[in-house]
This record gives sequence, C-alpha cells and structure tokens, in this order.
Amino acid sequence: MSEPRRARVDRSTRETTIALALDLGGGERRIEVPDGFLGHMLEALATHGGLGLEVRASGDTHVDLHHTVEDVGIATGEALAAALGERCGIVRFAHAYAPLDEALARAVVDLSGRGFFAWRCPPELESLWVTPAFPLTLVADFFQALADRGRLTLHLELLAGRNGHHLAEAAFKAVALALRQAVAIRPGAVDAPSTKGTLNA
Repeated sequence: MSEPRRARVDRSTRETTIALALDLGGGERRIEVPDGFLGHMLEALATHGGLGLEVRASGDTHVDLHHTVEDVGIATGEALAAALGERCGIVRFAHAYAPLDEALARAVVDLSGRGFFAWRCPPELESLWVTPAFPLTLVADFFQALADRGRLTLHLELLAGRNGHHLAEAAFKAVALALRQAVAIRPGAVDAPSTKGTLNA
C-alpha cells in the first residue's frame, strides 16, 4: 500500500482554533500551541509514533488549558481516522510499555473503528499537577478525545511513578509506540483485519 496516508483538520469554535496536519508515513513536525508542556507532549507523540505532525492551536487559556488540550485531541483523532481511510492492510492491534525513570505506562490499542477509552491511574497520583497550569488529568482528557474521534479502543495505564512530568511523558510515549505498530501495513495485506470485512461499519 503506497498511497499517502495523511489528513488535515481545521477546527474552529468560540473556545479554540486549531489547524492540524497528520502524516502516518512521517514527515515534518511543526507545533505551535499556547502551552509549552502540551507542545512537548505532542512532539513526543509525533517522534515516537513516527508521525509527521503540524499543529497550530490557540484557545481560551485565560480560563484554563482544558478546552485547548481536549480540542487538539479531537483534531488529532479526526486526522488519524481520515488518514487511516478504510483501514485495509493495517496491523490493527498493538501494545507498548514506556518507562521514564521511575514512571511506567502501558498502552494497548485496537484500531477497531469504535471509540473507547479506559484510563487507569493510582488514586494517589491522579491529583498530581505536571506544571502549575497542567494537571495530570489533562492527559486522560487528551486521549479520551483522540480515541473517540479516531475511532479506536485505547487502554492507557500508569503503572508506577512519582513525578507528574515523567508520568505524563511515559503515557504519551507508550501511546505513540503502540500507534506506530498498529497503523503499520502488513506485507501483502489488502483486506481490513476484521471478521466483519470492514473496520468502518
């Protein structure tokens, strides 16, 4: 399968304005978002996922970061779904672990055509703040939006950790590694890997 797998999403509401381009085959990375840590996480997602990613986002950050983070997740998911097209020939299922010092995250992905997100985080860690503006719960909000609009099942678990930055980054890297495997094309495969014969119905 040699045709480009890329998509562009433009999303504008009274809360955010986002222009996002995604290329599953890799390519340029240009990320302009109003929060440094969000930019750092998107860079990790693209780098470890082998993705070309261009994002320009602005939002009502005078309220907080929630709308911007969630809407970038929405746009990323929509672009992923469009870039996958009919999902023919993909590996579909994948999982990955990613450590960062004391932190460890596990991501399990199924590009099923159905949006579902499960988040598991020890209660004593869930209230952590990564930065003064970025609570750890925004990681779950981002991936909830991505899974819903990307029409994929994603189980994301924080298995160990102490530092909020490390936990968040391990989560993004684990998802990136799992997605990189799941979107890959099986040599010689042209069908959708499903007993239904489709992943879009």
